[in-house]
Amino acid sequence: MKAEVINPFLESARLVLEQVIQISPSTGSLGVKEIAPIQNHIWIQVGMTGQFSGNVVFGLQEQVALRIVSVMMGGFVLTEMDEMGQSAISELGNMISGNASTILSNQGYVVDITPPKVMKSEENAHETRKALCIPLHMDGIGELDIQVMIS
Repeated sequence: MKAEVINPFLESARLVLEQVIQISPSTGSLGVKEIAPIQNHIWIQVGMTGQFSGNVVFGLQEQVALRIVSVMMGGFVLTEMDEMGQSAISELGNMISGNASTILSNQGYVVDITPPKVMKSEENAHETRKALCIPLHMDGIGELDIQVMIS
């Protein structure tokens, strides 16, 4: 796992969340975590190719995703993650990943990202993997985990 890859995603996620939902998230502790399906969770998976290859996954409880999407939609409250909500949360992952790939590019790395793929817990029955993980805590909203599986 390439630890240096997580910092641009962390920096980008903090910036995008501040801009999109007007909250400055605090950073939790960096660690290695077993990634496995969790009930009532949503994952936004973005692939990375070039000098780094693998996936970056943003994990969050479905209720946290609904709160974020509601703020993104100007306060329109969503009660379930419908197609519009999935599109909005996917765009959040796209914004974070796009900014992070620009940061990596500015550091001299040649990288490209794939379009984000939103998965719910029942669709995310992949094998258990290890990831470098760092949580972002958003007061009044919840937590967003940044999980990096890059080599």
